[in-house]
Amino acid sequence: MNKTRPEARSLVQGILETLGQKFGEVEVVVCPPFTSIADAVEILGGHSTMAIGAQNVHEKPNGAYTGEISAQMLRDLYVRWVILGHSERREYFAETDALVNAKAKACFPASLRPIICVGEKLSERDAGKVEAVLTKQTTGSCANFTESEWSDLVIAYEPVWAIGTGRVATPQQAQEAHKIIRNVITKMAGETVAQKVRILYGGSVKPENAAEILHQPDVDGALIGGASLEARSFVSIIKAAISEKA
Repeated sequence: MNKTRPEARSLVQGILETLGQKFGEVEVVVCPPFTSIADAVEILGGHSTMAIGAQNVHEKPNGAYTGEISAQMLRDLYVRWVILGHSERREYFAETDALVNAKAKACFPASLRPIICVGEKLSERDAGKVEAVLTKQTTGSCANFTESEWSDLVIAYEPVWAIGTGRVATPQQAQEAHKIIRNVITKMAGETVAQKVRILYGGSVKPENAAEILHQPDVDGALIGGASLEARSFVSIIKAAISEKA
């Protein structure tokens, strides 16, 4: 819940101006609040590499759900991605794995691609429950997906204890968690599908630590929080990803 329309326009314009048009093989998605989506799309003007995503969607196609936004409404705004089950949605709005799964299922018919977030709290990590939590959230949030649906989604690992706290998982901790998630996907959908699903790391990613995190074999990208609110820091992370792909 950041950025007014003018601020969002300035941020997207700043990203394009700072980074230029050369993203290499790196895919960049910007996810502004609902109120700024149309402005961000206008600024991009059909830029082929940077896409627009939303921060949430409702699981129903329409109806008496005052204040909610449907998948088709987002698609009508040229949105291509939707963040689902972010730790803040799970914590403050009691979103369950089943609800995240229903929202993801609503995305596919509208040609929206979900970014499904999973991750453990500090108490769960300290209790040795990382694998159990990630297994439960991944299996519940991604239940009953077809092979084509698996190919249209991304998983984001968010260690809740490292979001907005200034703490960050070590590259080794990130790799271990991502490997757990990939193993869960292997059990659910097979090795071939699991190797194709991109798993992002999201937990206080900064220009200073991005390269080392992105270098891990099972880390396919990053879900950027606070560092994405300023064009220069966000671009620095994008450049780290471009260098990793080079």
